[in-house]
Amino acid sequence: MAFKLKVSAPFICMMVLVLATGSNGGGISIYWGQNGNEGTLADTCATGNYEYVNIAFLATFGNGQTPMINLAGHCDPYSNGCTGLSSDIKSCQAKGVKVILSIGGGAGSYSLASSDDARQVATYLWNNFLGGTSSSRPLGPAILDGIDFDIEGGTGEYWDDLAKYLSGYSKKGKKVYLTAAPQCPFPDAWIGNALKTGLFDYVWVQFYNNPPCQYSSADIANLEDAWKQWTSDIPATNIFLGLPAAPDAAGSGFIPVNDLTSKVLPAIKNSSKYGGVMLWSKYYDDQSGYSSSIKSHV
Repeated sequence: MAFKLKVSAPFICMMVLVLATGSNGGGISIYWGQNGNEGTLADTCATGNYEYVNIAFLATFGNGQTPMINLAGHCDPYSNGCTGLSSDIKSCQAKGVKVILSIGGGAGSYSLASSDDARQVATYLWNNFLGGTSSSRPLGPAILDGIDFDIEGGTGEYWDDLAKYLSGYSKKGKKVYLTAAPQCPFPDAWIGNALKTGLFDYVWVQFYNNPPCQYSSADIANLEDAWKQWTSDIPATNIFLGLPAAPDAAGSGFIPVNDLTSKVLPAIKNSSKYGGVMLWSKYYDDQSGYSSSIKSHV
C-alpha cells in the first residue's frame, strides 16, 4: 500500500531555511565605492555573494566642514553625478541586501568637535541618506539601511553621541542599522567608547594591517584571542571577521582560502555572536574570486 506523507508548504520552507543557513551560518559584507573598475552597485548585489554592501565613503564631514561623498571613479558628486545610484540601491534592497553608507575611511577629513556637532552630522545623514528629506540628496531618493562607522583618524570623541543620535531616528519608522569597522587591537582607539553603547548591530573587525591580532600562517592564536575578546566584551548583535579579499588589498593579514575554511572559521564560528566575514573590497574580490570561494563555508 502506498503511503503519502502530506507536508505543508510552511514546513518545507522552514526546512529549506534551516538547510540553507546551517549552524551559525554567516553572511558576507563587502565595501564598494573606492575603485571605478569594480562594476556597478547593482552588479555587486546581483552576484548573490553579499548580504551587506557598504558604500565607501562619506569622507568629509564634521567640525564645520561641508559633507562630501567620495566614490572614486564611479561618479562625480560635485555635479550631482551620483544621484543615479538610487536605482542601484533599490535593486540591491529588493534582493534582500542591506545597503549602508560608510563614513570615514583611511584617508578622509573628518572629526566631531562636540556633542552638538555629532547631532548636526546625524541630522545631515538622516536628511540626505536615510529617511529624512533634503533637496540635495547625494545618492538620490533611495533610503539607505544604515550608517557604517569606519573611523580611522581624528579623535575618539563624540562618536558615541553620533551613534545615539542616529539610533534615535529608528523611532521614526524604518530601523537605522549601525555598523562599524574597528581595528582588531582591543579596544579600538577611535570608536571604542561608541561600541560600548550597545547600539551597533554589526561590527566587522579589521583583522588585517594589525600584526598583533591577525592570522599568520603558523599561528591562529593571536587572531583567536582577539576574536574572543571582541565577542565577549562588545555588546553588538553580530561580530564579523574583517579580511582583505586579496593579498594586494592590504599590507598584511590576507588569509588563503584553505586556511580560512579549515583553520580559522572552525575556530570562531562556535561563537553565538559570529555574523560572518567582511571583505575589503569589491575591486579586490573581483580579482581573486575570494567571496565565491568562501561563501559556502561562511
